[in-house]
Amino acid sequence: MKTNVISLDNKAVGEIELADEVFGVAVRTDLLHRMVSYQLSKRRAGTHKTKGISEISGTTKKPFAQKGGGRARQGSLRSPQFRGGATIFGPVVRSHAFDMPKKVRSLALRTALSAKAAEGKLIVLDQAKLSAPKTKDLATRLKALGWGSVLVIDGPALDDNFALASRNIPFVDVLPSVGANVYDILRRDTLVLTKDAVAALEARLK
Repeated sequence: MKTNVISLDNKAVGEIELADEVFGVAVRTDLLHRMVSYQLSKRRAGTHKTKGISEISGTTKKPFAQKGGGRARQGSLRSPQFRGGATIFGPVVRSHAFDMPKKVRSLALRTALSAKAAEGKLIVLDQAKLSAPKTKDLATRLKALGWGSVLVIDGPALDDNFALASRNIPFVDVLPSVGANVYDILRRDTLVLTKDAVAALEARLK
């Protein structure tokens, strides 16, 4: 499929052919959901923790005699029914990550790219470069282009001026091609790829 290539000044500078096996895949929302769950679970810290009965500081002595007191039998003051006692089946430090086959992850990324292309929200940019790291200048250009919520994916390396200028603009993310992922693509309204990014993604996903 062919699409136009524009510049940061919103001028047409040519056309580019997008590979159908990367940008023309059938959209599967179940696959996108699985991939987003995979990414968000993988980045969870998992540092939540409560104390079990073996970790509570306190005596191990039986509070009172088993029989004859007219009270319910108790074996420990560290039990969960007492103030300061243990938590039963509480969270422990663990990893929330789960496995997903590499081919499925690759297909999910191609699906996310294809979904943006199908919605008409995939734009190819000539190059994401600025002569100076001026946030105001870049913000003005993005506003003129109508990009309020946008993810810009560049080639293997980012232009330092563009990366610095975009850093403080809300709802604008900039990634190198190696960092392209399903979650970041879906969380922004518009996806902008440079010509270098298209070449890198096609080489990676074909």
